[in-house]
Amino acid sequence: MQIERVLIIAVMKDKSDEERFHYSISELEALANTANGTIVESIIQKRLTPHRATYLGEGKLQEVKELTEDEDIDVVIANEELSGSQIRNLQEELQVRVIDRSQLILDIFASRARTKEGKLQVELAQYAYMLPRLHGQGTELSRLGGGIGTRGPGETKLETDRRHIQRRMDEIKQRLKSVVNQREQYRDNRRKNQLFQIAVVGYTNAGKSTMFNNLTKSESLQEDKLFATLDPLTRKMHLPSGLEVIITDTVGFIQDLPTALIAAFRSTLEEVKEADLILHVIDVAAPDRDNHESTVLNLLDELDASSIPVITLYNKKDLINGENFVPNSHPYMLLSALEEKDLMQLKCDIEKVIQNLWESYHCVIPEGNGKVLSKLKQYTIMDKETYQDHLLGYEVSGFVDPNHPIMKEIKEYHQE
Repeated sequence: MQIERVLIIAVMKDKSDEERFHYSISELEALANTANGTIVESIIQKRLTPHRATYLGEGKLQEVKELTEDEDIDVVIANEELSGSQIRNLQEELQVRVIDRSQLILDIFASRARTKEGKLQVELAQYAYMLPRLHGQGTELSRLGGGIGTRGPGETKLETDRRHIQRRMDEIKQRLKSVVNQREQYRDNRRKNQLFQIAVVGYTNAGKSTMFNNLTKSESLQEDKLFATLDPLTRKMHLPSGLEVIITDTVGFIQDLPTALIAAFRSTLEEVKEADLILHVIDVAAPDRDNHESTVLNLLDELDASSIPVITLYNKKDLINGENFVPNSHPYMLLSALEEKDLMQLKCDIEKVIQNLWESYHCVIPEGNGKVLSKLKQYTIMDKETYQDHLLGYEVSGFVDPNHPIMKEIKEYHQE
């Protein structure tokens, strides 16, 4: 894929949190790199509010125009959402493609969606973004050709027909409904099996997929790029006691995520609501770590998932070189997803959390009932298994989900 030369433009309002503003610029640069762009320069203008017609004021716009010509810029990316008329005016003035932060994020999602549901979700979000901007952009979208910000429906001439877009959106919603129903059936089957469910969440690029892969020894996509994982992946994992659990890797969160995208990906993030435990992965070395943490916690709150127990995992400990570290959340673990001993400790910590959520049990399984014994190992946390001659069976104790079907066998062989 061709690397494009990118110029970033941004307005810093007088009341901006300067540190956070500069971090949002570096994040936008990382997003552009993920979309195969190379950053030539970032132009920042300080003003009370963005210019209504051209986002930047006249003098700064002239500077940007000269730079786009001198540096052979392919695409200009604004750090916040632009209106259709702002995009049209900037493109007429600069004679290059102009997109905004939301369009860039949608573009990355479009290139990374793998499943049918993921692709439909992205397409729906792109149409939702495009619809209110049709008047401003006119025919610009249809003649842009390829490149950053043009993947998906933006390349067609659909912008001339609102009704056509609306029909297509209704059609996608119907298709999504059937895909979501299939997912719900799959979830129902998981509930019937009553396996303990864990969701891995975190800010994009925090190391979730590396953590997921090394915990489950699977091969989900892991890259040092934003939004490397888009579609949720689910695997089985065994804890030290032998307990079998389900673990799901989810799409990375990001601040200022396009509204259309949050709505479109609700069903993808529904996986989080189904979890019995959340592992919140945070890049401990990220310069804006606290904001990353609060962004994810706020989104969990919006998903009605804030009551689910959470273990906060401060990942990439090797990057902070032993400097004093103060966590914002408890319980927590400072670890590296690349270190086996850290992952083993994490599995032990997960077991401790589950023990606190479940009830203890004690029973004697008669010899010859190996099937019941193996089920107890698979579906409970067994902390004791001793053969007792005088009882002609195995004395077993541990922790169990009181709502699990295995309780039937436990009650049958229960010992005071």
